[in-house]
Amino acid sequence: MSIPVALSSSAEKAATAVCFHCGLPVPESLDIAVEIDGVHRPMCCRGCEAVARAIIDGGLGNYYKFRTAQAPTAREIVPEFLRQTAVYDHPEVQKSFVRVEGEHVREAALILEGITCAACVWLNERHLARLPGVLAVHINYATQRARVQWDERRIHLSDILQAVSRIGYLAHPFDPGRHQQRLEHERKQLLRRLGVAGVMSMQVMILAEALYVGGWVETETQYRVFFHWISLLLTLPVLLYSALPFFASAWRDLTHAQAGMDVPVSFGILTAFVASVWATITGQGAVYYDSVTMFVFFLLSGRYFEAAARKRATEASEALVRATPASATRLIYSLSPATPLPYPLPASGERVKYIVTEETVAAAELRPGDRVRIRPGEHIPADGVVLEGQSSVNESLLTGESLPVNKSPGQTLIGGSINIESPLVARVEKTGPDTVLSSILRLLDRAVAEKPRMAQLADRVAGGFVVAVLLLAGLVALYWWQQDSPLWLSATIAVLVITCPCALSLATPAAITAATGQLTRLGLLVTRGHALETLARATHFIFDKTGTLTRGRLRLLETRTLSQLTGAECLRRASALEYHSEHPIARALIEATEPGGPGATDVVNTPGAGMRGVVDGQIFFLGTPAYIQEQAGLAADPGMLRELRRRGDTVVLLAGREALHAAFVLSDELRPGARELIAELKRQGKTVMLLTGDHETAARRVANSLGIEDLAWDLRPGDKLERVRALQQQGAIVAMVGDGVNDAPVLAAAQVSIAMGGGTAVAAASADMILLSQKLPHLADGLAVARRTLAIIRQNLVWAVVYNLLAIPAAAAGYVTPWMAALGMSASSLLVVANALRLTRHSHRELAVPVAAVPG
Repeated sequence: MSIPVALSSSAEKAATAVCFHCGLPVPESLDIAVEIDGVHRPMCCRGCEAVARAIIDGGLGNYYKFRTAQAPTAREIVPEFLRQTAVYDHPEVQKSFVRVEGEHVREAALILEGITCAACVWLNERHLARLPGVLAVHINYATQRARVQWDERRIHLSDILQAVSRIGYLAHPFDPGRHQQRLEHERKQLLRRLGVAGVMSMQVMILAEALYVGGWVETETQYRVFFHWISLLLTLPVLLYSALPFFASAWRDLTHAQAGMDVPVSFGILTAFVASVWATITGQGAVYYDSVTMFVFFLLSGRYFEAAARKRATEASEALVRATPASATRLIYSLSPATPLPYPLPASGERVKYIVTEETVAAAELRPGDRVRIRPGEHIPADGVVLEGQSSVNESLLTGESLPVNKSPGQTLIGGSINIESPLVARVEKTGPDTVLSSILRLLDRAVAEKPRMAQLADRVAGGFVVAVLLLAGLVALYWWQQDSPLWLSATIAVLVITCPCALSLATPAAITAATGQLTRLGLLVTRGHALETLARATHFIFDKTGTLTRGRLRLLETRTLSQLTGAECLRRASALEYHSEHPIARALIEATEPGGPGATDVVNTPGAGMRGVVDGQIFFLGTPAYIQEQAGLAADPGMLRELRRRGDTVVLLAGREALHAAFVLSDELRPGARELIAELKRQGKTVMLLTGDHETAARRVANSLGIEDLAWDLRPGDKLERVRALQQQGAIVAMVGDGVNDAPVLAAAQVSIAMGGGTAVAAASADMILLSQKLPHLADGLAVARRTLAIIRQNLVWAVVYNLLAIPAAAAGYVTPWMAALGMSASSLLVVANALRLTRHSHRELAVPVAAVPG
């Protein structure tokens, strides 16, 4: 027997400085040895010690006498998958698929292989959630995609991947190419299994029909026995090949003390087959070869069509995944072929003759600052800015906008969109997870992974459903056995097979996935799992004015000076204050100002009111008249304000410590389709409100133009928040639509929030939905889809519950044969997915709405 002992002296350690098993150096801090042939041999690690002890204890000590090379190290006998997962812990590797959510919080999208039913989802979510350091786990059954969030100080991504493998599944970072290859491989393999089951089941059914008919005419016994043996031989390929996925999944669940849906299915198949073999050998009892082959065929058919339906439901998001091209044409600038220039290139004013060469690289290799050439018909490989050329770009996949968008030097490009007309040269600005397309995909993943309340309830039921089915099948078998009835076997098999929690758990995710894909095509991006359910139940719709109901493209109409400063000087100071703001007023003032003005320091922004800062050594205030009066103690002439606001325009004041300097008059126009949206909401009985920080005249003119009776003006963000909370306390379900920084608190407080796609990043981050198309009629379409989604979810849940309530008693009573049970189980899941697919029909209206200006 081998005994690990400590080495007795430093001299002995020095003399044996290498591991006797693998030949690697022995760490000075580790004193481990194994007794081999009466000598204590040093080991470099516990792994080598364990292997050496196993060799000696197994009586294989001669291995060390006759070996011709050192043994593999303990690291070399670690399973290949475990070594591969360690690669995903490298920060450079994680850049392409891991998002940094906080200082130590990371989030990744993973694909889970081996998911076959709702119980698989429940098992993986529960298993991963128990790992120390895992903060959140959401798995979508329809897409088999998981979103995992963890604290990197407590756990590594490789630990998470290995934890999944320990319960018999395989997880890896979501890779579009690998995912498509896997789906295609699974589809082909499933078709082959289905083909074998179909061909064999037809042959067995022909023999079974002959046996059924022969029973009436008392066929000779030898023919009946012969048909039984032929049926057995025909059933074996179905059992050993076609049904193999069911057995493998059931074995995996049982070895980990879990119960997925394939457990009762496998028990049903094996029970029927074993009973049939016994009857064939003994010549007593009924055979069920036809039932075995038929319900394997029906189960595989159901899974095949269910997978096809799920693929169709996720087409919109998968199209986004495939939008980024695999390769790109990168431009190399050099003074000579042998001297490529580093970025950035010399200033454009320098007269330098460059040699420009092209190289084809993987799109993943692009870095910010790279120059790329995009030919007509090619996908844009990353977010960037046009440097050379003019063309039109199709952004419909990302925004839902069907018309191409013209692009010229200085304008931005969105990765994944398609160049249509002419070649473009662009500078890469953002790559990998930082692109707009990646952000949209993350939001989509989050939306389909997060479970609404109904889905959470269904998953909890599915978690214990299988155990209940196994217990019920045992009780049914016991009852019919005591009755000495031949129904005990067929009834037990039928109960095992006919029950289906998959329909229950598929009811919500299938509908949510289909609806999310349909809305993505419209340019309405769903970013939260609860959004559709809540939008369908919303009672109050609250709109911001500027940038939401209006275009948000303000134009400076007039600069009225009120001091010795000229209009141009006032504009430069106002633009300096607004330089870092994303508000439409800021954009209008900056666009109206000549470049090259002074900068501002110590800028303090009060959202929805104004800002102050230091320009040219003096403090200035810019904002609403109320803000100026509060901050500087200066009041504008009421008559002047009435005159400037007479057309409903927006007025912003610039002031110093001592005096008012200027009044800026800005105008906006209504968004196309705003009237139709408001009219549709009111037709459905929704309460529509307008809350704005603008003055009364501007608010009333917009409200009157759109038919909104309930409005409030001169509101700060805090005032809007109070009004929303007051409505919620009265039982209202509030949907808030906004676009700016000042809308972010209200968007976060509303039960469901929609941000305009052209709004600020802060607003989008607070929103449950983003209107990328910026077409207000699409919001009405979104409401219609949300209501249909809620109705279909309810239909699916009712069907799943009613099916099980009717099918289980019928099977237990012996009214359902095993093959009918398999057909019912497959049809129940398929019906749920098919019902959800009705949401993918193109039902939205294309409203032709003229551009309407604010009257006056």
